Amino acid sequence: MVVLVALGSFITTLLGGYAALRIGSYRYLVLGLAAGLMLGAVAFDLLPEAMSQTPWSLFGIPAPLVAFVLGFLVLYAIEHTVGIHRGHGPNDSGDPDAPGVGILAASGLIGHSLMDGFAIGAAFQAGAAAGVVVAVAVIGHDFADGFNTYTITSLYGNDRRRALTLLAADAVAPVAGAALTLAVTIPHRLLELYLGFFAGFLMYLASADILPRAHTGHRTPVTLACTLGGVLFMLAIVGLAS
Repeated sequence: MVVLVALGSFITTLLGGYAALRIGSYRYLVLGLAAGLMLGAVAFDLLPEAMSQTPWSLFGIPAPLVAFVLGFLVLYAIEHTVGIHRGHGPNDSGDPDAPGVGILAASGLIGHSLMDGFAIGAAFQAGAAAGVVVAVAVIGHDFADGFNTYTITSLYGNDRRRALTLLAADAVAPVAGAALTLAVTIPHRLLELYLGFFAGFLMYLASADILPRAHTGHRTPVTLACTLGGVLFMLAIVGLAS
């Protein structure tokens, strides 16, 4: 039953990736929407989930927030150490010499999707009603995960075949996560740290890289609307689980 429900996430993830593929010619709008979805995921999904239970502290600071800052700084160090940023001019088409960053970001999204599957399985263990609510929220926002997986992978110079491979992995991840709940339990403390770290990673990627790229075109008001739309979409989807 749990695995069958998780198949809904498989479908919406693929639909999100397909949407990114089909509207790729509207590059600035796609990037604006992707940034909004990522910011919404950080603010309304990842950090609240990391802080949902009383987290352990480091020097009086909740450990997930320490991991959040660490995730932000790790990507900052990686990008500036290897000289990935070359400016965000109107003719800048991405970072074709840095495919590893795209793969790393997509891998984080795949890990998040795997935990989405765990969330579905755990919720159904608590009760059918809770399982349905969580499943609806997960299935909805996995569209955004699929969209972002394809967009980010392509943005950093990976070819279409690799982007589609990572999209397929992201689609399978929630199904695998739901199946694993039948046999495996991940320590909650470890999940808190992972979610905090990945939230910081996405925050840097969205605010310091993708948003500047999105707003270097000539459609700034429309791109801004796409960014806002992405944020509001995530707010609505996460709100369904409340």
